Amino acid sequence: MKKPELLIPASCLEVLKLAIKYGADAVYIGGEMYGLRAKAKNFSKEDMTEGIRYAHEKGKKVFVTANITAHDKDLEGVKEYFKELKEIKPDAIIISDPGVFMLAKEIAPEIDIHISTQANNVNYADFNFWYGLGATRVVSARELSLAEIAEIRNHIPEDKEIETFVHGAMCMAYSGRCLLSNYMTGRDANQGACTHPCRWKYHVVEENRPGEYMPIEENERGTYIFNSKDLCMIDYVPELVKAGIDSFKIEGRMKTALYVATVARTYRKAIDDWFESAALYEANKGWYAQEIKKCTYRNFTTGFFFDKPDSDSQIYDNNTYVTGCKYYGYIDKVNEDGSAVFEQKNKFSVGDKIQIMKADGRDINATVLHMWDENGVEIESCPHPQAIVKIKFDTEVEVMDIMRSVDAE
Repeated sequence: MKKPELLIPASCLEVLKLAIKYGADAVYIGGEMYGLRAKAKNFSKEDMTEGIRYAHEKGKKVFVTANITAHDKDLEGVKEYFKELKEIKPDAIIISDPGVFMLAKEIAPEIDIHISTQANNVNYADFNFWYGLGATRVVSARELSLAEIAEIRNHIPEDKEIETFVHGAMCMAYSGRCLLSNYMTGRDANQGACTHPCRWKYHVVEENRPGEYMPIEENERGTYIFNSKDLCMIDYVPELVKAGIDSFKIEGRMKTALYVATVARTYRKAIDDWFESAALYEANKGWYAQEIKKCTYRNFTTGFFFDKPDSDSQIYDNNTYVTGCKYYGYIDKVNEDGSAVFEQKNKFSVGDKIQIMKADGRDINATVLHMWDENGVEIESCPHPQAIVKIKFDTEVEVMDIMRSVDAE
């Protein structure tokens, strides 16, 4: 069996580099237009060029999203965008719209095309249709079971790739094609502007049936009946591999660097452990479960992989993420004297113990000895997010080390 690719999201150039450092084989990103995460920071042409150059130097790949459902007014811009991508040479473009697909083939035929989950790819005829048109990879719909994915693998060419989401937020709509945001706020999810109304609180009333209530749970604030738990398949790596999945895709182009690094490192180790030995993978399952909860997440579900989700897969009583460890930032530079420079994300103080998260799987507890602001003035704490801070620990640190709280809070 072939070791699957680990495909990690990145919202910006810095997170792309962290994703690669912490275990990604490939990274998917969005440009400033035509992807489905318009509110993400996303990549300028210059940052995209640098990100692709950096990834290729490391032997990794970069895929670019262009998976909106395009209207006529979008097409001229899409054409110009594909001309830019032709110049900067990503490894693939992720597309859902057939018209956009044909434009990509016409303008940049040398770039691979991957078919987005937004295209509702639920059977082997779908997959073979896209492969026949020239796609090299199809992302399976999230509504498929492992048995269905295995059946698809048995009916498509061996050299054609299946990519599948294995971790992250789940959309309540079929393959992510949701109209709630457009209806309620005028911002179209299929154009990249989703406001996530599935995460809002709701009270359900059917006006023509007084006294007949939907059997749902709620607290004093209402209910979150559209709010799915997060997908997590870290305990089922062997089953995913045996189903014939070529790429394990992680959701999260709007997530923090801590989330990206934590999930990438955990799945990297789980995949590598299983390919080394099934016993090693089983022995480390406790570590995977503990680590994957050290970033912000909702409670976990296995989605559609083993059966159709039931009420236990939804969150009815709150819209609160579970926060594992606090994220303080990552080391951007290490000076000759051993001090380090970073952009602060959350407050901590001199004397605090924090955890240094290493890409190789180690976590080192360190004490903060000294801190200075960007003017060189010594400070006792760093209370202002995005401040540039110089710091000295009682241990050595490296560029791209992640700083987080020691214990889940």
